Amino acid sequence: MDTTYININKNWKFNLGDCPNAWEKGYDTSNWEKVTLPHDWSVKQPFDRKHSSGTGYLAGGIGWYHKSFTLPEAFRCKKIWIVFDGIYKNSQIWCNSYYKGKWPYGYTTFRHDITDQACFGDDENLISVKVDHTDISDSRWFTGSGITRKVQIIVEDTVHPTPDGIFFTTPSVTSDKAKIAIHNEISNDSSFDSLITVKSILLNKDGSEAACFSKSSLILKGEKEKILTKGYLDFPLLWSPEKPNLYKLVTKLKVEPNTDKGINCTPNSELWNIVKTDMVGIRSFSFDADKGFFLNGVSTKFKGVCVHHDAGCLGAAVLPEVWIRRLMKLKKMGCNAIRMSHNPHMPELYDLCDETGFLVIDEAFDEWEGPKNKWWNGHNVYPPRHQGYYEEFPEWNERDLKALIKRYRNHPSIVMWSIGNEIDYPNDPYCHPLFSNMTGNNDENKPAEERKYNSNRPNAERLSTLAAMLTKRVKEEDKTRPVTAAVAFPELSTQIGFIDSLDVVGYNYKESFYEQDHSRFPEKPFLGSENSHSFEAWKAVLENDYISGQFLWTGIDYLGEAHGWPIHGSGSGILTLAGFEKTSFYRRQSLWSSNPILKIVTGRSDDNNQNEWKPMYNSWNYLLGELILVRCYTNLTNAELLCNGKSIGINIVDKQTGYISWTLPFEEGKLEVIATTISNGESEEIIDALETTTSSCNIELSLWENKSSNVISSEDINQIEVKITDTKNRHVVNDSTMLYVKIQGPGELLGLENGDLSDVTEYTANYRRAYEGRLLLYIRKTSEEAPIHINVYGDNLKSAKIILSDV
Repeated sequence: MDTTYININKNWKFNLGDCPNAWEKGYDTSNWEKVTLPHDWSVKQPFDRKHSSGTGYLAGGIGWYHKSFTLPEAFRCKKIWIVFDGIYKNSQIWCNSYYKGKWPYGYTTFRHDITDQACFGDDENLISVKVDHTDISDSRWFTGSGITRKVQIIVEDTVHPTPDGIFFTTPSVTSDKAKIAIHNEISNDSSFDSLITVKSILLNKDGSEAACFSKSSLILKGEKEKILTKGYLDFPLLWSPEKPNLYKLVTKLKVEPNTDKGINCTPNSELWNIVKTDMVGIRSFSFDADKGFFLNGVSTKFKGVCVHHDAGCLGAAVLPEVWIRRLMKLKKMGCNAIRMSHNPHMPELYDLCDETGFLVIDEAFDEWEGPKNKWWNGHNVYPPRHQGYYEEFPEWNERDLKALIKRYRNHPSIVMWSIGNEIDYPNDPYCHPLFSNMTGNNDENKPAEERKYNSNRPNAERLSTLAAMLTKRVKEEDKTRPVTAAVAFPELSTQIGFIDSLDVVGYNYKESFYEQDHSRFPEKPFLGSENSHSFEAWKAVLENDYISGQFLWTGIDYLGEAHGWPIHGSGSGILTLAGFEKTSFYRRQSLWSSNPILKIVTGRSDDNNQNEWKPMYNSWNYLLGELILVRCYTNLTNAELLCNGKSIGINIVDKQTGYISWTLPFEEGKLEVIATTISNGESEEIIDALETTTSSCNIELSLWENKSSNVISSEDINQIEVKITDTKNRHVVNDSTMLYVKIQGPGELLGLENGDLSDVTEYTANYRRAYEGRLLLYIRKTSEEAPIHINVYGDNLKSAKIILSDV
């Protein structure tokens, strides 16, 4: 039979609190909550300052899940797996009261073989899951709690690929020909020695066959073997961020048992069974220590952002549609790369990076053996706590790292494996006698005593041994990609061998060391694995061929790593928690986009005008006559500013700041900027404008739609953007009206997000203030039988209504 994938995300039962006997099949769950996966119970709890600031002032605890389902008799004698894409954390799994095992790490995919415990026909199966997240100071950012990613049942024949055992590689690639090599690890769990034939079929986008390779091998019963299918593909369509061409890899098996006896449960030797389908891409890439990164032979700079895994009010229970909206905005900004910080992310995000065209650094860990400081009472407020993954690292790092590599190694978007983030952060806890004092990039207000060398703490030289060990383990599963790490303190780390095993060296906020360390390690490629949004940091990439690119911290605001109540998240992103563009979005767009960009923003003029971090706004509402700073973010050479049709002057881009500036006294009306771009020998005028708005009076609703031709959305979730406008339908950016949402029909309000990191309104509420005149609604349709009527209203505003039907 073809391998069958059964999504079991719906109709779970959940209880927050420990129930010691809930693993039993007959346990009474009549008073438990009905939930749909993915599910994050933390984000459903009230914000409270008694919880950890590092994890967003949200509660953890212990939770139990139950899922009942049936399997048809046809599945008897098949191989049955249950696969969890991620449970945060310390999960324990039972099937029909039989204990299957635990998995501490909350970010890696794992599975259990339930073949021997499964029931068939009318008998129900019960999966019981215990999740223990009582140590809520276990992370420097929000983690979520619960079964935060999808769950599947996989049913396959007793001769089958091992878990994630099909590895697609392209040993050589040109535009004329690609060499294909597919490593198929096949397990024979049947009762017979069998001749196994593997057929690997590559399909074009239109479904036509592009190539087919096959090979046979005799595999003894109870054994497994790697079968290599290989060949060439002429004129391949290459994958790149600009053209993310993908092929469908269909893997088929034919099984011929070495017996002449008729036995039940024997595979049909006359049939080809589809055992796996993957979307794969064909591309070549390399790093040159002097010239940087090359993709398909073309010099390419990483214009990247780091992202955490949450989505504000949804917590860690994020659906693919949410990421599609975010990625499309980042793409429009000119971003071409994502760093998965600082752990494996949901599988669908990698699919989307393949389909939309993003290069990926996939990162395994934020800490190894040594416990990092976890701030629970505000950032750098001592004493810290020391819970976290380090407790599991010695026993579990190999399983977690290999689970990550094998799960995601077929993704063309992934070009590097990162074994860790800032593991070498000074005195956290590693130190070294070479430095009597060490200060990291994020040590503001850190007590002097905490910066000093302490011989009782672990010696940083240990990190070099661990880095070499992890690099070796990566190479055991994938030799086609380089290994990197995000280095925090190269002042020490480069002296003790920490970077020696790395193929590519990533520096976090250490642009000043680029030139020096390129000279010291001429054979090592370097890049910025984590960088500030400063113009100087980007110039360090542009002006040095040997720096392959940068990854901004961050692309999107995230929960946790909060500096103090009521702030419950980090505002370091270019997009807000609600996925709306900040003014810094347009600043970055002017630096990264290949399209003509012109955007004006404003702020009150003061002594801070020269500071690139000065807050700027999409507003032309000030007091009459006060002096206003206007900035124009553009990739054109010059632009003209006009106020109410009167020219304020033509200015050029300042090479020191990367933007154009004017100051002028405020007057009501229209502020606009005009520039000319040349395309195909023809000039075109482009304009951006701001207008003085009047009082808020109206609510506008718009359903976000996926307009990418590459991605097919499953429409599990509807994202409705709310905008407050004035009498002329202009966006009122300073509006903060309390808005209320009412739903009629088969719909579920998953949450309201405004992006305001100081708003501690419970995420379960059906009301929330607008922030900068905006709000985002997440709505799930629970039935196709009727439309959903969504009403949004607020004091002294004209209410708005939108109807969702046929979605």
